[in-house]
Amino acid sequence: MTPFKLTDEILETITGHIAQSNNKALEGLLADIHFADVAEIINELSTEEATYLIKLLDSEKTSDILTELDEDMREGILGKLSAKEIAEELSELDTDDAADIVGELPTEMIGQVISAMEDREHAKDIVDLLRYDEDTAGGLMAKELVKVKESWTVLSCVKEMRAQAENVTRVHSIYVVDKEDKLLGRLSLKDLLTAGPKQPLREIYIPKVDAVSVNESTEEVAKIMSKYDLEAIPVVDELGRLVGRITIDDIVDVIKEEAEKDYQLAAGISTDVEADDSIWDLTKARIPWLFLGLIGGVGAAAIMGGFETLIQEHAILFFFTPLIAAMAGNVGVQSSAIVVQGIANDDVKGSIGQRVLKEMLLALLNGVILAVILLLFTWAWKGDLNTAIAIAISLVTVTVAAGVIGTFTPLFLHKRGIDPAIATGPFITTSNDIFGILIYFSIAKVILGF
Repeated sequence: MTPFKLTDEILETITGHIAQSNNKALEGLLADIHFADVAEIINELSTEEATYLIKLLDSEKTSDILTELDEDMREGILGKLSAKEIAEELSELDTDDAADIVGELPTEMIGQVISAMEDREHAKDIVDLLRYDEDTAGGLMAKELVKVKESWTVLSCVKEMRAQAENVTRVHSIYVVDKEDKLLGRLSLKDLLTAGPKQPLREIYIPKVDAVSVNESTEEVAKIMSKYDLEAIPVVDELGRLVGRITIDDIVDVIKEEAEKDYQLAAGISTDVEADDSIWDLTKARIPWLFLGLIGGVGAAAIMGGFETLIQEHAILFFFTPLIAAMAGNVGVQSSAIVVQGIANDDVKGSIGQRVLKEMLLALLNGVILAVILLLFTWAWKGDLNTAIAIAISLVTVTVAAGVIGTFTPLFLHKRGIDPAIATGPFITTSNDIFGILIYFSIAKVILGF
């Protein structure tokens, strides 16, 4: 399959057809293009042009297109559709995707859209999903699944499965429940095919099945599915009743969103923003951490001012200040990045003390290697052994301190329920810069006799 590539020529052709209301040409051009690629095209159009295409194409395709659009574009299009038109789009979607779209609508529009849906069972399922927090398994799950009763025979099971499968896009698993819909296990397709038609399901189903509660966080669900390589996982309510399932495509979206959020935190962006957001929104997201950097810079300058005499007598110390600060920042970020990654993958085991000690020893080894190289270079360059020793010892001390801070900070934040990704950004860099400069000049002052 050749990947779709959006070009200026394609956009010009489509906008030209829209301007001329050449519907047949548009339908023919977009007929064989995947809905995700059509969404990419629509994201580049004006809201009016995008709405024109959505109204023109069949709801079976446009419903999927809506789920792939940028939020701002989707909001603009939905604002130009009637409640009935939105209801027609939702009727083609699985309940989880439909609920996501309904959740973005203005409050006064939600009731109108739900009322306009012809499939009342589908509407009821969407409303049911809206009561769950979006960051929980309940807010992520879909209602569409195949479930069978343990009391059924194989023959009645197959008949019922055929009826249920019509509403399920992809059958990942067959779940077995009791008469109260409590999840009991899963059914192997192989066992179903090899069993006799009158054999009860209770004799062949597999009682062991991984499941999550509706109140489980989406991050925890992602960890479970990743750990056990699951394509889908059932969701149960507080009474153990099967209420939905979460599929791997939903989890991929969760992982992607979490990675983007962590990346922005690491880069010093405090809120979820995108490149095409307004200058004001981008400024609000960046300015807090830039202000922290400003405070850190002022603090570092103040510290250096306290060692003004030392710097005047040994000007070479000033030349190595950027190196010490950079080394402190780099080591701190490296240490915190490893810990944050371990926390995200649930690989960080043992006590905080053990982890800090390990990172301290690692930083000590790296610091000694680098300090020896720096000592020889400085001594050869200036011929002043005492100064070279002061700078080298400072480098080792700063490296160890930065490693400890970079390790302890994300672990401490995680224990307090704060996203540890904060510790890989300007916060850890700025704090280590300040500590690094303070340690550097304090050690130099002692060794050089000031």
